[in-house]
Amino acid sequence: MSTERHLRLPGIAYGGDYNPEQWPEEVWAEDMRLMREAGVNMVSVGIFSWALLEPAEGEYDFSRMDRILDLLHENGIAADVATPTAAPPAWFFKTHPEALPVDRDGRTLSYGSRQTFCPSSPAYRTAALRISTAVAERYADHPAVAMWHIHNEYGCHNPECYCDTSAASFRKWLRAKYGDDLDALNHAWGTTFWSQWYYSWDEILPPRATAAPPNPTHQLDWRRFCSDELLSLCTAEREVLRQAAPHLPATTNFMVLRTFDSLDYWRWAPELDILSNDHYLMSDDPEAEIDIALNGDLMRSLAGAPWLLMEHSTGAVNWQPVNRAKNPGEMRRNALAHVAHGADGVLFFQWRAAKAGAEQWHSAMLPHAGTDSQIWQDVVRLGADLRALGEVRGSTHAARVAIVWDWDARWALELPSQPSGELRFQDLVRDWYTPLWRAGVAVDFVRPDAPDLDSYRLVLAPSLYLVDDTGANRLAAYVERGGTLAVGFHSGAVDENCHVRLGGYPGAFREILGVRGDEPFPLLPHQSVGLTGRVPQGATADLWTERLRLTGAEAVATYADGPLAGVPAITRHAYGSGTAWYVATHPDPATLSAVLEHLRREADVRPEHEAPAGIEVVRRRGAKADYLFLIDHAGQGAEIPAEGVELLTGKPVVGTVTVPEGGVAVVREPRSTSSGE
Repeated sequence: MSTERHLRLPGIAYGGDYNPEQWPEEVWAEDMRLMREAGVNMVSVGIFSWALLEPAEGEYDFSRMDRILDLLHENGIAADVATPTAAPPAWFFKTHPEALPVDRDGRTLSYGSRQTFCPSSPAYRTAALRISTAVAERYADHPAVAMWHIHNEYGCHNPECYCDTSAASFRKWLRAKYGDDLDALNHAWGTTFWSQWYYSWDEILPPRATAAPPNPTHQLDWRRFCSDELLSLCTAEREVLRQAAPHLPATTNFMVLRTFDSLDYWRWAPELDILSNDHYLMSDDPEAEIDIALNGDLMRSLAGAPWLLMEHSTGAVNWQPVNRAKNPGEMRRNALAHVAHGADGVLFFQWRAAKAGAEQWHSAMLPHAGTDSQIWQDVVRLGADLRALGEVRGSTHAARVAIVWDWDARWALELPSQPSGELRFQDLVRDWYTPLWRAGVAVDFVRPDAPDLDSYRLVLAPSLYLVDDTGANRLAAYVERGGTLAVGFHSGAVDENCHVRLGGYPGAFREILGVRGDEPFPLLPHQSVGLTGRVPQGATADLWTERLRLTGAEAVATYADGPLAGVPAITRHAYGSGTAWYVATHPDPATLSAVLEHLRREADVRPEHEAPAGIEVVRRRGAKADYLFLIDHAGQGAEIPAEGVELLTGKPVVGTVTVPEGGVAVVREPRSTSSGE
């Protein structure tokens, strides 16, 4: 990310998507008054305004946007100005019907919504860059503009298009990747299987619907291509913006969510000046606060710095089967948890709840009920909280534990025809993350090929089914130099081409783990086995087992029953100057927590701060002080040892700080009294 282009905004950014074009102009003055009352200091504008800004090809009407930006500037509110390319207007598709996306089954999708375009369409690219150029040139020097917002949620609804134009672009991408060597592609894809050998590049198609399971490497390369194709659109718009306004930072809102896996954000992150994320709770998640923390830590790791929460919700969303409203205090806890995990901005979708359109039942900062509502009271209170936390902006985190995260591994694990179709990458990672979160242990996320792992005392790879030689070698070297590594089951099984690593499991990690498996034994749904050894009494495991023998490691736990009774299930191996553990099954939560606690103690990793169960503890580190966030998710309240100043109330803290029931405390601790790593 750029160090020259940054958001020049004092304090923590607060606001949301502002869509005044959906309302009569006489409402705008009220918007300004209420934004000031709430403490809003930045809004995103123009995200879905293409049809209004360019009513016909090459004809522009900026009069409305001019008035909006002038009004924001007059009221001291910064603008995050969008290129409106996520929603091409109807006239574009009437002229260019070939730009409509085609799904895997060959159906052409219609316009009438958002993001219904083919990412490979030359006509779309030309039109998108034209409107982006017009917006950039008009507003590059407008005093309200603080940042550019490229597109919106790339790939949210059109991560893949299977049309002939996309097929041609896919082939071009493949020729670049394989050095125009068709034999190299055939080898990488293993096309001798099922007579899939290609004799001409023109024979290669996207992985469209087929009668039987498609080639896994074909599918994996397709996922990589689709991510890169959308990234090429993003960087093309970014260049237009930089040419017009080299001083302004640009972002696009990621979707680091449990439900979205279409883009490789490790590849996207270096291309943007500021990283931002949209995060929404899943109504069926009983511990959504863990998801907030995990995704916040992943965003912070992608950014290598603080980031912006570009969208979340004050209450219910509109796109889940049942859209749960938030409980009292939950919105505030959510927002401040994002700040705790590195967000230097808290924005919502959207400012004023829509009365028409597909998102009319999505909550907003100003709800349908207006200011006589609990949501509005909470919004105003949150604005005051964020003003009180202004000094936290720019502070960082220091973690001694890293979790390996890789989109290639995620995509490959969830392809069809696995030994078990029950494996979900993000669920497996969250299983390992959760005990660390409960213990108040700071966590970074890293790529498997990260070159600087030595700063971590403990590295965890819960799910690394696919790993290339570089990643495997760097993890091995980390252990050899004295690090502690724990690897989850079914890891190291295939290389970057999805080819099985022969010679036994866990493939790339056999040597450092000191084990060899010869057959996976996945368990059926609702089936479990017992574990015995250095694990809690009554320990069980489900989802996965494998026949394993020791080749240097020691057994920490074995299967107590089932077809693999007596076989090692959890192992420990001294390798070089370090230690490598293998968790060859899916232990129950209490057992996995006990294993990870043992690993932490062995690696001398301590919690950020002692606190009772139900209190989330996170520390951000500033230049002269630490900021200790204490968030009560259990609703019990607590007295926590601390010294300093509680920023939300401004009161000095001597000995202990009170965390209100269901509330939050943020203590500025002088660096000399900080207790963590």
